[in-house]
Amino acid sequence: MIPRARHVVAAALSSALLMLPAFTGVASAERDSQVFAVTLAKTSADVKRVADYWTPEQLKKADSYSPATPGAAATPAPSSSPTSSAPATQATSPVTRAIAAQPVAPALPRKRSAATTMGKVFFRFGDKEYWCSASAIAAKNHSVVATAGHCAYDPRQAKAAEFWIFVPNPGPNGETPDGIYVGSSISMHEDWSGKGDYDFDYAFVTVHRGFKWVAKDGGGYVMQDVGRLQDNVGGQGIELNKKPGTYSAVAFGYPAGAQPDGSTPFNGKKLEMCGAGSTRWTSAVSIDLQKGVQLLSCDFSPGASGGPWLIGYNGDRGLGSLNGVNSLTWNRDAKGWYDAVSAPYFDTTTGEVYRRAAALTTPSKVT
Repeated sequence: MIPRARHVVAAALSSALLMLPAFTGVASAERDSQVFAVTLAKTSADVKRVADYWTPEQLKKADSYSPATPGAAATPAPSSSPTSSAPATQATSPVTRAIAAQPVAPALPRKRSAATTMGKVFFRFGDKEYWCSASAIAAKNHSVVATAGHCAYDPRQAKAAEFWIFVPNPGPNGETPDGIYVGSSISMHEDWSGKGDYDFDYAFVTVHRGFKWVAKDGGGYVMQDVGRLQDNVGGQGIELNKKPGTYSAVAFGYPAGAQPDGSTPFNGKKLEMCGAGSTRWTSAVSIDLQKGVQLLSCDFSPGASGGPWLIGYNGDRGLGSLNGVNSLTWNRDAKGWYDAVSAPYFDTTTGEVYRRAAALTTPSKVT
């Protein structure tokens, strides 16, 4: 039986870790891999149930929820809690590796000259709400979000997050200018879902068409369809198999948690950027991290989990190419602040997971 719990030395954007010797090789990814898919909200009725949880009043409180980290144990949901939004799971066969390895070009929104792909995901584990960072990714179905694996699935409980939504470009008081997108299905690597291997701490979530809450006469709100995610905000491209040390990257996220010295320089309401930093291999045997990529000179804290790493980033267009997501934070010099962040290495196997998410379809109408 695969163990579902492990002691985490480097928690996702939560705990300090002294620098370990840099990893000098890539673990083999040539074996057949399985994409593990988890259904979140399949039908229009499922979408409505999730939407009804995230009312405008609930979203106003969303920034006060806890940033998700794998070290935060979820508590069982009480009997009075809302109905689960994750009814089924299934494993799917891998896509062709030659196709999976191909890069993906970034895409602008249909009616704008700049993308606004970055945002937050909100969800529940047990009876507690959490949030993370994330970004829209260019895809065949125009409906894919990239985030950290621990922002969508808890391998210790073998359980997907519930009531999962993505809000791009969120406002500081619950505003959703580019809509709310309910998660349809999580695509991840089997080694994240099965044993919490941090080499695979990433997830690509296929989302439904977006909606906004619109006030109606006489009080209350009604859902108004706003279309597909990529059409509204654009999508980052993807670059795979980029050897650390040969490129620099910028990382984005909404950090909010405390630094090792207890200070809180970030409030989680503003999109922050670290970059453009150099990259290097890193590893941590205790959490099966053999091929991590570390971005130096980054002081992100909890809340930035799942935020994108972009290469070739163009600030005017708001676009670059994804080659990682914030996973672990590092305090290499054991001083008061975090000084690096790491991501799983994005290789052809990552491309398999992404291609599966990009090929899924969702209902043409959810409101």
